[in-house]
Amino acid sequence: MEYDVVVIGGGPSGLSAAIRLKQLAAEKGQEISVCLLEKGSEIGAHILSGAVLEPRTLNELIPDWKAKGAPLNTPAGTDRFLYLTETESIQLPTPPQMNNHGNYIISLGNFCRWLGQQAEEVGVEIYPGFAAAEVLYHADGSVKGVATGNVGTGKNGEEEGEPGIELWAKQTVFAEGCRGSLTKELFERFKLRNGADPQTYGLGIKELWEVKPELHEAGKITHTAGWPMDQKTYGGSFLYHLENNQVVVGFVVGLDYENPYLSPYEEFQRFKTHPAIKGVFEGGRRLSYGARAISEGGLQSLPKLTFAGGVLVGDTAGFLNVPKIKGTHTAMKSGMLAAEAVFALLAANPEAQGAEAVAYTDAFKQSWLHDELHSVRNIRPSFRWGLWPAMIYSALDTYLFRGRAPWTLRHLHHDHQTLRPADECSPINYPKPDGVLTFDRLSSVFISNTNHSEDQPPHLRLRDAAVPITLNLAKYAAPEQRYCPAGVYEIVKEGAAEPRLQINAQNCVHCKTCDIKDPSQNINWTTPEGGGGPNYPNM
Repeated sequence: MEYDVVVIGGGPSGLSAAIRLKQLAAEKGQEISVCLLEKGSEIGAHILSGAVLEPRTLNELIPDWKAKGAPLNTPAGTDRFLYLTETESIQLPTPPQMNNHGNYIISLGNFCRWLGQQAEEVGVEIYPGFAAAEVLYHADGSVKGVATGNVGTGKNGEEEGEPGIELWAKQTVFAEGCRGSLTKELFERFKLRNGADPQTYGLGIKELWEVKPELHEAGKITHTAGWPMDQKTYGGSFLYHLENNQVVVGFVVGLDYENPYLSPYEEFQRFKTHPAIKGVFEGGRRLSYGARAISEGGLQSLPKLTFAGGVLVGDTAGFLNVPKIKGTHTAMKSGMLAAEAVFALLAANPEAQGAEAVAYTDAFKQSWLHDELHSVRNIRPSFRWGLWPAMIYSALDTYLFRGRAPWTLRHLHHDHQTLRPADECSPINYPKPDGVLTFDRLSSVFISNTNHSEDQPPHLRLRDAAVPITLNLAKYAAPEQRYCPAGVYEIVKEGAAEPRLQINAQNCVHCKTCDIKDPSQNINWTTPEGGGGPNYPNM
């Protein structure tokens, strides 16, 4: 199948790029064919975020979004920023980046479902349930498009299955989200990360609750720092009150943590037991669960955004504004800027194949998006000094230098390089779940509606099958058992047999943490059959 543009990923950046391309074609009276592939069973199935939406980009992309019924139903209300000790909470001044006046608490999944409807109305062809599994190239090395994965191939390859479909495009927009499996290949092939700082990541874990009406305050926003993280480990929480007596609670742990005994999932569960937090959930009911990695490196970790035949947008490149705890409006803006550059490129030479939309990078550097990321570039890397030094520095950077400090702090390490040997660290004694406020991982995965066909080749692949035992278990006490928020990895020992790693791939919620944090980069996350993975409702 041939198109002018193929978009990989149905998140905010990919959908915004697709919509903007069609808008430009309508404005100019030209035709442009746009196809969007989404590996989830539907648009929104794999989307997970807090989320508080800053509507700046939405106002640019679809000015009449209110009339079109955008699901922005809960205006942001009061903001609280708390520092937690194990038993106490101290309210701190809310940083200006966290001022949410004029923003909206949303379900990002439902927002993307609505964006998908807007895209289809302007003529974008959307194919959910199709996973882009391979990048295709022209003879000159430029990107030609993608191929979807085979369907029905047996676990051991004994059943051939139905071959995937090749989609050829003059330009391919990669909007895969954090740690995109195809984007990793593009980084290497086109040396896109040369000159960029290492990317650093966080793992966000989230639950959706229905709470008692008397405990619900629509629009209320709470963020916390401190406990249960130690002073050296980056992390914090969010608590947002949506409509319909629903509350979302989540925790983000920086994946540059050092202690291999740390479990982000267990840290999230015990966070909910804090005296300042647990009251809102009394008598409530947990509705859904999910987890997703996010790219936290900011401006200095952005790769080269363009290459022959394609562009990178959204969190696959890393446009998150960490101090704001927001990436939706930035992802959408990157998609719009890319679409405008791609459209201009194709309009100037309709037959061009494999050209490079270099105008996208120039437009980004001249946009408010670049200014916004530049002003906060030093805040996340300052946290390597510890919580209080970082908070003091961030206050100086924000209030004294106003984001214009004459230096740029660098990210010095990849997250997989930061674990210390287990014998240098103390194990963490996490409390057992009570099944009321705190829960085990498998019951959590159950309510994420995660499903994979069990008779398919494994999508979590080991480059060396011996490494999990000879290195990870021996040196780091098998951290994959703890950093995975879905119980995918288990060390199993049966009788007198040697221990082995068991991979429960059917539990995978596609968070990509294993691909990021594995100390020797031995785990390679590849895309499973389309339609597999979580099916998040209202997340």
